[in-house]
Amino acid sequence: MATKYRTEETTSLTLDIWHPDCWTLEVTAQADADLIAHTVYKAPSADESRSAESLVRGHFTAYADTIQEVKKLVAAAEQSEHTQSVMEFERCHDFTGRATNYGNASCELFVEYDHRNTMSDALLSHGFIHDAPVRVRDGREYWPVVATGDREDLNARLDSLREEKDADISVRRVVSSNRSHSQPNQETLSERQREVFELARTHDYYSWPRGITTKELAKKADISKTTLLEHLRKAEAKLLDQE
Repeated sequence: MATKYRTEETTSLTLDIWHPDCWTLEVTAQADADLIAHTVYKAPSADESRSAESLVRGHFTAYADTIQEVKKLVAAAEQSEHTQSVMEFERCHDFTGRATNYGNASCELFVEYDHRNTMSDALLSHGFIHDAPVRVRDGREYWPVVATGDREDLNARLDSLREEKDADISVRRVVSSNRSHSQPNQETLSERQREVFELARTHDYYSWPRGITTKELAKKADISKTTLLEHLRKAEAKLLDQE
């Protein structure tokens, strides 16, 4: 039998997410350090009660400007009510003076936790397929995903996700496979929204690692942090609505 192929519009998105009961959001909000989530798999256990808790084990990189901040994050993870166990499988490294994508210090971790407190299953059930490591910074998760469907359908699925997980979700990046170029059409943005969005892009606000903090960007725009985020999220919502 010949293989049947279907051609659908594919959209790459970076979703900026906050949701309750998540240890990664909790610890990155407490410490001046960030996380990268690499892989997650079912946690092996001979204890039936633990198996019933749907535990998974994830591989994470914790990184910051100093080893002290990395260790502060690790300690917060160990103390969190949302983690079962935390294990450093590589000691903390100090990279001061050397080029690295992970700041001046980093540590590799295995963390065991309940997968029901994550977004992974919910995203997949709504048709958003995770396709790169997740970054966690300042109490927010940044999920690179791909999805098929038109923009109206994507918006409806995001609304459903927000309601199901009691989550705050905004779109940080969107590129459709059938667009002739990767630059979003900004004609629908107000003048101020376009100015703030372009300022953010110019200063690598959407890059990893992020080139500027929200506070610094607000200062450059000469507006409050709250107003800056409002302009950015309205701009992102309009860009997502583009056909």
